[in-house]
Amino acid sequence: MEKVDYFKKEYEYIKDVKKKEDIKYLVSNLPDYFFEIPASSTGKYHPDFALGNGGLVRHTKVAVRIAYELLNNPGINNFTDEEKDLIIMALLLHDGFKCGKVKEKYTRMDHPLLAASFVRENKDKLSLSEDEVELLYNMISSHMGIWNKDFDNNEVTPIPKDKYQRFVHMCDYLASRKVINVSFNGNDISN
Repeated sequence: MEKVDYFKKEYEYIKDVKKKEDIKYLVSNLPDYFFEIPASSTGKYHPDFALGNGGLVRHTKVAVRIAYELLNNPGINNFTDEEKDLIIMALLLHDGFKCGKVKEKYTRMDHPLLAASFVRENKDKLSLSEDEVELLYNMISSHMGIWNKDFDNNEVTPIPKDKYQRFVHMCDYLASRKVINVSFNGNDISN
């Protein structure tokens, strides 16, 4: 399967045609390992559906689906259509460099910064405005929430500060909870 084909359903959540093309371009340029590895290198921090071959893709799909469900609940969300598109894009990319630019054995603590920088590095190939690129950067770079320190207690990534960053963090966090069980049919969410 081509890299771009892994998230066909998730692209449909994005309303802006140019942003759909932008995210397809970005996904097609993620490292190959992203599409093969589990969401957790130790199996300790994610539910069963996110483990094993392709687990990180399944984790990403669940984070995006949680966002989609919440963004379509008028009692919860207060985002514009443009902001919703950028939130979905941020979640599709948030763990894109989880084990570094070149695959390393374990999760890199700075992986949110690597993924966020990837958007900035490709901004000239995208239709996004400078403000949209920065919003994506900020949502991706802070997606780890309070788990932002290395083993020496040094702050590596920012803590979410605004509603966009907190929303992306919340969706990623919920997708990593073992209490949430999502069924898959092949590479797609069953329900």
